[in-house]
Amino acid sequence: MLSLHNYSCDVLIVGSGAAGLSLALRLAPYYQIILLSKTKIQESSTLYAQGGIAAVFDENDSIDSHIEDTLIAGVGLCNRDVVTFIAQNARHCVQWLIDQGVNFDKELKSCGQIGYHLTREGGHSHRRILHSADTTGYTVQTTLVNHALHHSNIRIIEYSHAIDLILSKQLGISGHRRVMGAWIWNYTRKQIEICYARTVVLATGGASKVYQYTTNPDVVSGDGIAMAWRAGCRVANLEFNQFHPTCLYYPLNTQPLLLTEALRGEGAWLVRPDGVRFMADFDARAELAPRDIVARAIHHEMKRLEVNCMYLDISHQSKKFIINHFPILYKKLLNLGLDLTKQPIPISPAAHYTCGGVMVNYQGKTDVDNLYAIGEVSYTGLHGANRIASNSLLECLVYSWSAAHDIIQHIPKIDYININHTWKHYSGNVNTNEDLSINRYYNEIRLYMWRDMGVIRNTQQLELLRDQIMSIQEKINKYNINIHFSNKLLELRNLTQVSELMVRCALKRKESRGLHYTSDFPKMIQNSKPTILVPPNYLK
Repeated sequence: MLSLHNYSCDVLIVGSGAAGLSLALRLAPYYQIILLSKTKIQESSTLYAQGGIAAVFDENDSIDSHIEDTLIAGVGLCNRDVVTFIAQNARHCVQWLIDQGVNFDKELKSCGQIGYHLTREGGHSHRRILHSADTTGYTVQTTLVNHALHHSNIRIIEYSHAIDLILSKQLGISGHRRVMGAWIWNYTRKQIEICYARTVVLATGGASKVYQYTTNPDVVSGDGIAMAWRAGCRVANLEFNQFHPTCLYYPLNTQPLLLTEALRGEGAWLVRPDGVRFMADFDARAELAPRDIVARAIHHEMKRLEVNCMYLDISHQSKKFIINHFPILYKKLLNLGLDLTKQPIPISPAAHYTCGGVMVNYQGKTDVDNLYAIGEVSYTGLHGANRIASNSLLECLVYSWSAAHDIIQHIPKIDYININHTWKHYSGNVNTNEDLSINRYYNEIRLYMWRDMGVIRNTQQLELLRDQIMSIQEKINKYNINIHFSNKLLELRNLTQVSELMVRCALKRKESRGLHYTSDFPKMIQNSKPTILVPPNYLK
């Protein structure tokens, strides 16, 4: 047993991307907030988002059009009511972001007035993407972080990893199950801590780190999905992991560099090694088809030609146009010896976005009282079988607004619990070579997921993958966290849990739809439904 350092707050927010930061700033005028970050506060998937945020700001566009484009991209599995809810609330939520000081690009319109420069991305029928050059995520993240750092009601705790949620039953409190806080591993102090909270919000991002090749930063390891599942929350549609079709293929680059969808929106072509375009062979929308179609087309051509990459070419546009629209990407590629203005850029797909997640309602509420999940960690019904470009940051903004209103209305009126709780979790024997084993399992699980649950799958591979994951889980459970604790072990525990859930979802879906393509069931079936997994400790 370990005695724990503990502290308390009104609302504990786990995660520091657009969803978590927006919620913290909306709640801070009313409550004491703790914002927990696995690393420095600036690091999140939001920081790396190049594209923008979809919202209707053009008089020639319409909310109905945004809704229909989203539904088409979701291939029949979007919840129309949720899509409508988000599209209708998009503009005022984006306006809130503008009011915080986020500067989106503007231009002189044909009417002679200055308005926002709107770009078009795959799946959208109109120009409706607000952006800040090609670093929208960076602009959003740094603006919100700056506000959070200077707000007296927001306490930021960096380099701390939420281990698990604390439930009322674990504290001997009778009545309906509710969340009471979280156990936390503090890297800096090398100790386990406990945070009690009246409400807990998971804003941890997705789980694309389960794959060997991903556009996501290292912090995105499915922690929130795994914690919510262990707490008794249902999850849904985890078979739908989006592979961004255009990531830089550069073997010496350890972190795949995303080549924003806006490149294709501004006229970039996808070409074979011989320079010939190929997307029109797969879809009438060509380069502007949704991401699942583009990724499969690239994968198909790579396999057919037995090559490692295809190419993205925007060099037919003027140099001034390219540098004005994509200044940061241009510089990054130039540093790697690649000139976006003069040559096709080698690309291949990489894991990018988790369309499924923890099941929530319109306010971000989960199956556990006082526990919310917002952003990529959640399953709202917006994305269906495939996410349309630039709806992800929008979902973060709308659900942080909606969750804030619900928390203000329903936060429980309880006194903070101030007891010296103890840590008792795993038991087992510790191997002398455990660090090497943890690293080996960590690399194995990501390799297996990339190999067997990638762009194209089959039942035999998925069943083998399931068995391999279960074997690794059994080995992980032998480690005694009371004796040896590490961030890598925590992440491995969550990666294997989420990988198992993803594979279970994939095996349940006996069809190919959107991001889930299986060669054993290549066609879509009628009346398809979301894939829902129910944990053994689920309480209705």
